[in-house]
Amino acid sequence: MNDYDETPEILYDGQWLRMIRRGRWEYAERTHGKGMAVIIIAVTPDDCVLFVEQYRVPLGARTIEMPAGLVGDDHADDTLASAAHRELVEETGWEPGRVDVLLTGPTSSGMSSERIAFVRALELTQVGEGGGTDSEDITVHKVPREQAPAWLMEKQREGFELDLKLWAGLWMIDRNPDGSPARP
Repeated sequence: MNDYDETPEILYDGQWLRMIRRGRWEYAERTHGKGMAVIIIAVTPDDCVLFVEQYRVPLGARTIEMPAGLVGDDHADDTLASAAHRELVEETGWEPGRVDVLLTGPTSSGMSSERIAFVRALELTQVGEGGGTDSEDITVHKVPREQAPAWLMEKQREGFELDLKLWAGLWMIDRNPDGSPARP
């Protein structure tokens, strides 16, 4: 019998996460929302990439990430596009005129059932300061696109944790996941 044939056993059921054992395999799943998150690739009209900085308790460190958020967290009728729109405005203060869902896949397939979608935000307009909700402490960074990789490496030297999805996001500014050019 394989692990995937086993009946799942709940090891822990918390407010935000559930721990499951299936055969010999243990993994986490979200207890709210749709088990899905979005990561938003956003470039301003003056060709700057939007990054967010925040403290992440599991890492015990400040991180640099692209704006992101959960789908269906507090919004039952949420879609990937509507979650990306909402999260980009909340976290960065920039509103997209259009969002394109690019690619969906697992975040850490050996540890979690969560999936994430890369979303490209286009036609941005600044409508606020960002910074997240009252429970978040987000700093927005607007970095010229050609300087973004070097800026990120400097942040790592300063002790920040870098989300490795950043490099996929930078690649998908100009390209679709299949390598074809992104449409304007």
